[in-house]
Amino acid sequence: MGFIEEGRQLIQDFVTPEIRSLDARLTAVEKRLESLDARVEKRFDSVDKRFDSFENSVDKRFNSLEGKIERNQAQVLDTLQRMENYSQILERLARVESKLQNVA
Repeated sequence: MGFIEEGRQLIQDFVTPEIRSLDARLTAVEKRLESLDARVEKRFDSVDKRFDSFENSVDKRFNSLEGKIERNQAQVLDTLQRMENYSQILERLARVESKLQNVA
């Protein structure tokens, strides 16, 4: 047997089975990674749904508060307008009383 044939035989006897073994192990690792990837994706989807739910809840609360603020602002503006009207009426009344006192 020549040196080249002995090298080929050595490769076939020792290296080829190791390569097959490594290939089998690599395939198993790839399957496990795919399984882990699916589980992680499922968990991320679950977390994403929870964040969406939380965001919707916060949006509802914000909209509710915004509505209350707008109503309160309208009430405050209405009250200020009435106070301004009362103030103008009081000023006019004071002028009328002053004119009445000057006439009397």
